Amino acid sequence: MSTSTLAPPAAGRSATPDRARPVLLTVDDDPGVSRAVARDLRRRYGETYRIVRAESGEQALDVLREVKLRGETVAVLVADHRMPGMSGIEFLEQAMDLFPAARRILLTAYADTDAAIQAVNVVDLDHYLLKPWDPPEEKLYPVLDAQLEAWSHRAPQPVAETKVVGHRWHVRSSEVRELLARNAVPYRWYAVDSPEGERLLTAAAGRLGTTFPDPPPLPVVVTPDGGVLVAPDDSALAERVGLVTRPSSDFYDLVVVGGGPAGLSAALYGASEGLRTALVERTATGGQAGQSSRIENYLGFPDGVSGSQLTERARRQALKFGAELVTTREVVGLDVEGSAHTVRLAGGQSLDAQTVILASGVSYRMLGGTGLDDLVGRGVYYGSVLTEAPSCADQHVLVVGGANSAGQAAVFLARDAARVTLVVRGASLEQGMSSYLVEQVRAHPRIDVRLGAEVVEASGDDHLEGVVLQNVSTGDRTPVETGWLFVFIGAAPRTDWLDGVVVRDPHGFVVAGPDLLQDGAPPSGWTLDRPPYHLETSVPGVFAAGDVRSESAKRVASAVGEGAMAVMLVHRYLDQR
Repeated sequence: MSTSTLAPPAAGRSATPDRARPVLLTVDDDPGVSRAVARDLRRRYGETYRIVRAESGEQALDVLREVKLRGETVAVLVADHRMPGMSGIEFLEQAMDLFPAARRILLTAYADTDAAIQAVNVVDLDHYLLKPWDPPEEKLYPVLDAQLEAWSHRAPQPVAETKVVGHRWHVRSSEVRELLARNAVPYRWYAVDSPEGERLLTAAAGRLGTTFPDPPPLPVVVTPDGGVLVAPDDSALAERVGLVTRPSSDFYDLVVVGGGPAGLSAALYGASEGLRTALVERTATGGQAGQSSRIENYLGFPDGVSGSQLTERARRQALKFGAELVTTREVVGLDVEGSAHTVRLAGGQSLDAQTVILASGVSYRMLGGTGLDDLVGRGVYYGSVLTEAPSCADQHVLVVGGANSAGQAAVFLARDAARVTLVVRGASLEQGMSSYLVEQVRAHPRIDVRLGAEVVEASGDDHLEGVVLQNVSTGDRTPVETGWLFVFIGAAPRTDWLDGVVVRDPHGFVVAGPDLLQDGAPPSGWTLDRPPYHLETSVPGVFAAGDVRSESAKRVASAVGEGAMAVMLVHRYLDQR
């Protein structure tokens, strides 16, 4: 069995500590090729970089996980394309989640245009290199030199972790973990009763000049600079860990409300086209899509992409073009006076804007069964699959819902769970789930499907211990032991703050464009001599995009498209004012 190899310092040179040197990793299933690549890399780059080789994608991922745990960085990944078990593209895609800033090079023995195109789409490939690379001075080193130079310009700094001390079944502790995870803030979790957790609590209390009671207030958060926060609210925590929580100005050309795919798309296109743009998000960019474990029907990603990966790329793009992304700030009102729009934030601050795009998306509907509300965050979760999945290994997990988000969660959790039961109120999966997901769910050996059933009761002392399923046709009840319940039963818009301002449908979704017309006439109170544009609400200059819009498609691709289209209509509105 082959093993990954860590290159020793070359003879005669001063041995720089391994952990101080960034890693160059090469993976090739041919041992001879693997050794040859490592030899050539070591000869030129061994003094500055640590050369690591592996002979399979799985081995290479194990090495990367170890490198990650040791707090080291990876500069370049060189992967052979055609490897058994895991191709080079598949390896690079998973490696991106561990080291997104590493430069990615695909190696193949002959020209493979399809592989190159696929790699560009799936893993943002930086270079495509043909074997053989002899002589390396002409064919290998110039490529590596260019990639290393590009990497060095944005080389990541050593990760400074936030430390969170909490209880596994403490609701606010769970919320803090979710907030940090969704905002891609590196953190490490410590149980309050673990030795290290107790040491951190003692140190934190000393820093504050106090003594914590028993039990202590939770969670206690220690920031990378040594600051201590006790049970902080979202805004205080976000500000201390470096997130932007306050807009830099009080006037913008465009204010986007909501940071899901539609909102990120609108912010990206607005900023890139010269509009002074601010996006305000109540929790974390990405919305529900950002919590999806796998999106497999998004154009350009034939092998699928995680929601967090997709929306993180969109967030970086929006920032690159100059959009301001303000997180953990809730919008509580919209005031309109003529062509002026004022977006009011919780806490008293407000933003004036020429135009507004409503992209606040939807929130998960809550189950109404007995005992469920008391166990939210303590075994009952709405979303949160990515954060809680590691704790579900070898457990029996229930997922409630019959649409794509529930199917994606079930497939993702079934990787490590002993068994996943998918509870669907409808009579068939096909009623609400895409066919590709239906096939995956039915084919998975560890997923059971309970059709025509609903959760009506939950029980447990400090955490979930069991639920009761009820047959919707017969009323028969079945107790089920489980400590994990993930709920995806539809969505409701967060639009109460728009009551009396824009027209909404009976379910609270924002009505826009042609749907506002009654017998061809604009809605009551419409002040312009033209009908509303396609995504324009009943208030001129205020647009709706994505899931918050009435009759929208409720798909990531359509939300992204509507965000871009809304910006086009913003320009039209501004030009014709």
